[in-house]
Amino acid sequence: MNNWLAELDGRSVTVEVPASIANLGAGYDCLALAVGLTNRITLEVRGWSRSQPEITVQGEGHDELVDGDDNRFVRGLETAFIAGDRELPSGTGWRIEMDNEIPLARGLGSSAAAVVGGLLAGNALMGDPLGPEELLRLAMEVEGHPDNAAAALLGGFVISATGQDGVEAVRFDAPRDLRAILYIPELRLPTAEMRRVLPDTVPRSDAVANLGRVALGVAGMASGRTDLLRWLTVDSLHEPYRAQVFPQLPRFVEAAREAGALGACLAGAGSTIAAFSASMAGITRIEAALRAAAADTDLPGRVAVVSPRNAGAAVIARG
Repeated sequence: MNNWLAELDGRSVTVEVPASIANLGAGYDCLALAVGLTNRITLEVRGWSRSQPEITVQGEGHDELVDGDDNRFVRGLETAFIAGDRELPSGTGWRIEMDNEIPLARGLGSSAAAVVGGLLAGNALMGDPLGPEELLRLAMEVEGHPDNAAAALLGGFVISATGQDGVEAVRFDAPRDLRAILYIPELRLPTAEMRRVLPDTVPRSDAVANLGRVALGVAGMASGRTDLLRWLTVDSLHEPYRAQVFPQLPRFVEAAREAGALGACLAGAGSTIAAFSASMAGITRIEAALRAAAADTDLPGRVAVVSPRNAGAAVIARG
C-alpha cells in the first residue's frame, strides 16, 4: 500500500447527488434541470487487497447495479484519483453503500449522478484539489455529454456546451414555485438505444425552430417566465423520432398539456415524461391526466411530483 492510501485507510465520505431532466424538449444535449430525487452514497477506503469493490444498494437498482470496476460510481472515483495524480495500487479496496432514489434507464440522469458522485467522493478524499470546471470536464469524458452531469454537479437550471476549448456550463436557480410532475413508466429505454433512432441530418426548418424555442425557454427560466416552458418543451429534433420506438409518448404529452401543464416533454432519452406546473390545482389535474394516459396506453408506472433542486452534488459527511 502506498503512503497516501495508507493515510486514507478506514476513512469515509458521504455524497448526495440529484437527478436531472435533460433536454427539456428543444434543448437537446444542452439543457438540464436538477430535481429533488437524490442518490446518497457512502464510500469507505479499505487499503488491503480485494478483488472487487464491496457494494451494497438500497432503493433503486438494489438487485442489479454492477459490482466491481464497471460500476459508474467506481469509474468516477478512480477517474478523480487519476486526475489528481494519485496512483491506485492493484486491488485497492472500497466499501460502497448506496441509497438510491433515482430510477435506472428512465431519463433522469442516474448514470451521470453515479459518475458525479464518484468524482466528488474521490476529490474529497484527496483534499478537494479538483475545481468544478475540472470535475465537469471529467464527468463529460466518462459520460460522453455534459447535460445531466452539469445539472447533477451544479444544481438548478443548467446550459452546457462542448467545443474545441472543452466544456462550458452556466447555471441559475430555477423558479421557486415550479414543480415537475413525472410519469415514470416501468418501461426502460437505455440512452444508447434511443440515440440510435436519431437521424444524422434534420431539416433546416426544424433546427431553426428549436433554436428559437431554446432561446425563449432559457430567457423565460432566467427571468421567472415559466409560461415560456410551453415554447421550450416543443421539440423537432429528437422526440418525433424517439416516438417511433416509444409510441405512448405523444399521448402523455398531449394529456399533460390539455390538463393545463406549462409544458410537457420526454425526460432525457426517456421513458419518463415530465410535465410542469406552478400551482397545486394544476399539479392535481396533471397527475390525473397522466394516470388516465397510462390506463389508455396500457403503460404501467408511477407518478412523482418533485421540486427543482437548486443545490448541486455535495459532500455531506466526512469520517
